Amino acid sequence: MPYVAVSALSHPGLLRERNEDSLVAGPWTLCATVTENPQTLVFPLGTPLVVAVADGLGGHPSGNVASSLVARRIASVGSLLTGEDLVRDALNACNRAVHEAAGDEGGDLTGMGTTVAGVVVLPGSALVFNVGDSRVYAATRDGLRQVSVDDSPPLEPGRRTTSLVTQCLGGSVGYHAVHPHVTTAPLTPGERYLICTDGLSDPVTTDVLDAVMREHDDVRAAFELWKCAIAAGGPDNITLAVVRVTDDGGTDESPPGSGS
Repeated sequence: MPYVAVSALSHPGLLRERNEDSLVAGPWTLCATVTENPQTLVFPLGTPLVVAVADGLGGHPSGNVASSLVARRIASVGSLLTGEDLVRDALNACNRAVHEAAGDEGGDLTGMGTTVAGVVVLPGSALVFNVGDSRVYAATRDGLRQVSVDDSPPLEPGRRTTSLVTQCLGGSVGYHAVHPHVTTAPLTPGERYLICTDGLSDPVTTDVLDAVMREHDDVRAAFELWKCAIAAGGPDNITLAVVRVTDDGGTDESPPGSGS
């Protein structure tokens, strides 16, 4: 019987005082907290399974509140997300919920916002979605390929990354609509996705991400990817999930001290 294995972690990095990222895997959420080692969850393939990360906006108040709200809301409706329109509706509802929770101008939560990116795993296909600059990569035999769409302004000459986003959930005074990126991709057993906040994808180049995903499976890949972000200075919160569809539900051997 096919299964989906999700190996994930969330860590504040080396420079931020707190973790403002959140993560959802099916009904399970990890909201603005820390995992010391990767955790692995295994789900039967069948009912829609949503796996996503949410990155509370740095420099905005209560980014952790926004990312937690979105993660929990997505978890609550994840099993109902059977098509692209339903995913768009869910993300638009998250955007409205963040704005409503932020309240009137001048409150403690005014302007809070978050990015979001993830996949809904279905039998034979995956719905890939994002708002903002958190990313989804497909890991195939041909290498790592970004399948999400960065909501970022054009890069200045000589720059590889930017902390600016052109849209997010919430993040402004007064309601602003969003236009989520949602696409459908084929999915076969053995394929994997890497879902991450920019605390991984900004300091670590795609070539390095690709090399780690090629060399390691599941839990070990998540562990090594985190190590790469820390080695690169850990400038931001680091949240990631490696998603794999498998025929038997097995997972690879965990690194020393890891949880599963």
